[in-house]
Amino acid sequence: MYRILKKEQFSPEVFSFVIDAPLIARERKAGQFVIIQKGGEYNERIPLTIADADPANGTITIVFQAVGESTHILAAMEEGEEIENVLGPLGSPTHIEKFGKVVCVGGGIGVAPLYPIAKAMKEAGNSVRCIIGARNKSLIIEEDKMRKIDPDLIVVTDDGSYGKKALVTEPLAELCNAGVDQVVAIGPAPMMKFCVKTCETTKTPVIVSLNTIMIDGTGMCGGCRVSVGGETKFVCVDGPEFDGYLVDWDNMMERQRTFKKEEVEAHHKCHVELQIEEGKA
Repeated sequence: MYRILKKEQFSPEVFSFVIDAPLIARERKAGQFVIIQKGGEYNERIPLTIADADPANGTITIVFQAVGESTHILAAMEEGEEIENVLGPLGSPTHIEKFGKVVCVGGGIGVAPLYPIAKAMKEAGNSVRCIIGARNKSLIIEEDKMRKIDPDLIVVTDDGSYGKKALVTEPLAELCNAGVDQVVAIGPAPMMKFCVKTCETTKTPVIVSLNTIMIDGTGMCGGCRVSVGGETKFVCVDGPEFDGYLVDWDNMMERQRTFKKEEVEAHHKCHVELQIEEGKA
């Protein structure tokens, strides 16, 4: 059993748990994930990137969005309660080395898994610049943590309600034109696609994380199948990070839209059956 030591709510449907998991905290590396299973061995397995870890205190931090039934049930848990199963660390760690100038770009909830990577890049001796963005101010997360890595953190919002009114690609283009050795981008698929297109103009290497399309976390379900460099890869086994230039973005996003209608209906059903008020998780 894994006890929830601290719970935070970043926005109506985005939550952070600090979980007592000493063995995972000790072994975890930036970019890896865990599988959470609440309610017994036959319940849904939820792969979530480890957003932070404290080996000294034996804790890991996960950040998740309440989307379906399992994540809504998870969001309803409180400090002191225990999660039955937490498996990890899983996935290939981020390749960390001294590249020189590194830019880390995060969109929406993608800022959470970006933080440990940015932190590791800085600890490796890189000069790290960070850009975070969201649709509006209420969806900006982990700003304080990111400012510890980059005091000149660039914050943008689509509607201009906080920071600069822009997409993350605008400041990214400015930094790339000034000279960057490596870019790491994590966020919604369209954001990562256009980050890659932005980097293409200066031929800047860019790594992306496709963690959001993982399902069972073992490679058996095929739900996270993606074409990378013309080859079929499974995000949970071969990734979750890939060379952004090699990802078939159009194919991946088309597959993500396949069950969009059902996802909206399921989200509404969760709110009705679990008696959750609209605007809350």
